[in-house]
Amino acid sequence: MRNRLKNPNALDIFGVRALPVAPPHFEYTELELKYNLETALGHWIRDNLKGRYYVGKSHNGTGSPCLKVGFEDGKELSFFNLACPHLRYK
Repeated sequence: MRNRLKNPNALDIFGVRALPVAPPHFEYTELELKYNLETALGHWIRDNLKGRYYVGKSHNGTGSPCLKVGFEDGKELSFFNLACPHLRYK
């Protein structure tokens, strides 16, 4: 966890980092919706990544509920998929 006082992020200061709607130009991944996962992922992204992001509930192609996570920078999506401890692969 980086020190936010020593390394402030301008997007956080102006309140435009976590977006309330899913922009079409972001790159997305869909995850299984589990209890409290949305909040935990939001905290992990805020502490470990730099760019703008979206985390919200959605429906996948089959109509079942899922958690949609998107990033403006595709590199951050790749890092998120590899490094986030909240994602467990079977």
